[in-house]
Amino acid sequence: MYLKSIILSLCLVSMIKPGYSQTFSKETILISTSLGNMKLKLFNETPQHRDNFLKLVKEHFYDSLLFHRVIQDFMIQGGDPDSKHAEPSKLLGDGDLKYTVPAEFVPTLCHKKGMLCAARNGDDVNPEKASSACQFYIVQGKVRTDEDLKAYEKRINKPIITKIREDILNKPENSALKEKIANFKKEQNNDSLMVYFKKIDAQVNEEFAKTTHYIFPPEHRQIYKTIGGTPHLDTQYTIFGEVIEGLEVIDKIAAVGKNKDDRPLIEIRMWVKVIEQ
Repeated sequence: MYLKSIILSLCLVSMIKPGYSQTFSKETILISTSLGNMKLKLFNETPQHRDNFLKLVKEHFYDSLLFHRVIQDFMIQGGDPDSKHAEPSKLLGDGDLKYTVPAEFVPTLCHKKGMLCAARNGDDVNPEKASSACQFYIVQGKVRTDEDLKAYEKRINKPIITKIREDILNKPENSALKEKIANFKKEQNNDSLMVYFKKIDAQVNEEFAKTTHYIFPPEHRQIYKTIGGTPHLDTQYTIFGEVIEGLEVIDKIAAVGKNKDDRPLIEIRMWVKVIEQ
């Protein structure tokens, strides 16, 4: 299911800070809803996502589809073709078209509030992080602290840390330690597990410092500490556009009542079209 395993910028290109190279496509997208309208621009640096989204918009694919999943301080999601005629109790999020779009990760883009991003299947079935052909989400997020960002860096780098720990435990001199840890995992004895992991923490940290790993660029840190967003999604999902007008509509949609599956209790339908600049 999309994002179940599991972005206040009104700047024009000329106002983007040094170090940011993204440019807006010529088209402006209007998303109309019962809770207000949003205008978006797409990024030329993600051409496959830009062209695919424009194609669907021009075909009126999104008209009358729902924002079917909303989470306060996180994001609002839509684009599931099954949502057009869905009963109120139907679980949504699995609908798609018969293709995916290759990931287009752009280092200068981050998940700040208002970013338009592609939903996708989880890493277990989608290791290449290819995007859904049609489902998307728009980031709401919230303002973060330095402590938050440090924790998110650790979360993003977890696969690297896990691999280093496994390599250390596979050394012959650590066979007894590896066996104890395996037993604690079977017993789900997390307290003991953490104690034994600490025995190799110094080695893990030393090796980790030698690797190429993710650190939030200074520009992104400033964005997350002032505008806000969802930092832990960076490097994981393709960002391909940005809300340039109507950020308050994201807040309105994210705040509606919802059921246990995060589906809004009221129908929030969208009508999407290309408008003149």
